[in-house]
Amino acid sequence: MKLIYLLLLLITCYTDGLNILGIYPYQGKSHFFVFRVYLRELAKRGHNVTIISHFPEQDPPANYHDISLAGTIKITEDNQSVRNSYWSVFSAAFYLAISGKENCQVMLANKQVQELIKSKQKFDVVVVEQFNSDCALGVAYKLGAPAIGMSSHILMPYHYKRLGIPYNPSYVPFHFLEGGTKPSLFHRVERLFFDFFFRTFYYFVSQRSDQNTLAEYFDDIPPLEELARNMKFHLLYHNFILTGSRLFPSNVIEVGGYHVSNANPLTNDLKKFVDEAEHGIIFISFGSVIKSSTMTTDKVEAILEVMKRMPQRFIWKWEDKSLIVDKNKLYVSHWLPQVDILGHPKTLAFLSHAGMGGITEAIHFGVPVVAMPFLGDQPANAADVEESGLGIQLQFRDLTTESLLNAFQTVLNTTFREKVKKVSKAWHDRPMPPLETAIYWTEFVARNPDLNFRTAAADTPLYQYILLDVIAVLLTPLIIIFVALKRTRKSSAPIVKKTNGKKKSKKT
Repeated sequence: MKLIYLLLLLITCYTDGLNILGIYPYQGKSHFFVFRVYLRELAKRGHNVTIISHFPEQDPPANYHDISLAGTIKITEDNQSVRNSYWSVFSAAFYLAISGKENCQVMLANKQVQELIKSKQKFDVVVVEQFNSDCALGVAYKLGAPAIGMSSHILMPYHYKRLGIPYNPSYVPFHFLEGGTKPSLFHRVERLFFDFFFRTFYYFVSQRSDQNTLAEYFDDIPPLEELARNMKFHLLYHNFILTGSRLFPSNVIEVGGYHVSNANPLTNDLKKFVDEAEHGIIFISFGSVIKSSTMTTDKVEAILEVMKRMPQRFIWKWEDKSLIVDKNKLYVSHWLPQVDILGHPKTLAFLSHAGMGGITEAIHFGVPVVAMPFLGDQPANAADVEESGLGIQLQFRDLTTESLLNAFQTVLNTTFREKVKKVSKAWHDRPMPPLETAIYWTEFVARNPDLNFRTAAADTPLYQYILLDVIAVLLTPLIIIFVALKRTRKSSAPIVKKTNGKKKSKKT
C-alpha cells in the first residue's frame, strides 16, 4: 500500500511540475553558487528547469536542462586585487556597464537561446538575475511568461525605484559605501552623490545599451524599466536579523541563507591540522573574487605578526605559493571547504571580506566575524555585521598588528561569542526555511500569473512621490497674498518730489 502511495505521489509531482526558465547571464561564480542551490531544489521537486548560464551542471537531474554559455567569457574568480578607494567605486559602475553589455550580447548570440525564443516554448515562470543587466527581461517578454527577479546580494542603487522601495541616505545603507544605518554627514553626502551617479549611469548607459542590443534581434521590446516594474516578485538575499528592518513592499521576499548546507567532516591533512588545534581555529578568507596574495607586504606582515601573538591556529585562503609560513601555526590553500570549516566546532572566528555568502554562512553556524570590506556590497555588509551583533568591522586602511589583534580579542570574548550564538539562533527561527520560502513564492507566481503584486509607489511619478504638486498648491495662495500685499503697500507709499533742491512729500 505504501509503495502505491509513493508512486501516486511521484506521478502527481511530475504531472503538476512547472516549466521554469532561469536566466543567469553574469559570469560571477560566487553569484551562481548561491542560485544553484535554489535551481537544483526546483528540479528535485519535480519541476522542469531550463537554465541559461555559464555554469552547466556536470551531472544534472533528468529534468534539469542547461543552455550553456560556458567558454564565451572569462569566469569572475580570484581576479580582483585588494583595494578600497573612490576609484574602485567608480570602477564598479564601469565594470557593471561593460559586463552587462557583454552578458547581453553573448546570451542573445547563442544559437540555443535563439532557438528557444523562436520555438515559443511555454514557461510558467522565468527567473532572472537582477544585477548588471535587464536583458533577460526582454527574453522573458518574448516568451510571454511572468518574471521573478532574484539577487545574491543587497539591492543595487537602481533597483529601489522599480520595486517601489524608498531610498533615504539618512538611514538606508548604500551598496558600495560605509556608514550603515547611522551615517555621518560626510557619509550622507557621499551616498547622495553616488546614488545619483549609479542610477543615472545605469539608465542612460547600461539599460540603453541592453535596449539597443535587444533591438538588433527583436523590434517589439518595451522599455526595459517598464518590464522591470512588471516583475511579479523579487527574491532578495536578505534577512532582517542580519541586514536590519527595511521598508520592503509585499512582493520583495527575504530569502537570505537558503544556500547554506550542513557542514561535512573535514578530511586528510586539513582535518589533522584542525584536530590538533588545542586553542581552536581562526579562519581567514576574502572570497572567490578578492586575491589575498595581492595584499601589500606591510598588511601581510601585520596579519602574520598577529598569528604569532595568538594561541589559536589559523587557516587562510591564499592563492599562490609565495607565503612562507610555520605549518604548525598556519594552513594555507588556494581552495578551502568554507562551509565545513565554519561549521566545525573548533572554529572560533572568521576574518572575512564581508561578502554576503560568507557572512550568511557565519551567522548560520554562529561564528563571530571580523569584517574587512574591499568593494561591491562589502562595505554595507560589514556595517550590517557590526550592527546586528554578529561581529565588528575593521577597514583595510586601518589594518595594523594592534588593530587586528584587538579585533580578534573582542570577538573571542566569551560574552561576545554568546551574543553571536543568540543572533544565530534568531536567524534560524523563521516560520519557513529560506529555501522553502523561495520555492513557495516561485510556485505562487505560476499559480497566479495574471495578478499584479507591485506597490503603487513603483508607478508614482517623481513629482507626486515628493509632493511637488501638493507643495505648489499650498504655496500658490501664499504667493498670491504676498504679491498683493506688496503691491498694496507700494501704491500707498508717499510720493516724494524735489523742489529747488529740497525734498517735498505729497500724500496720495
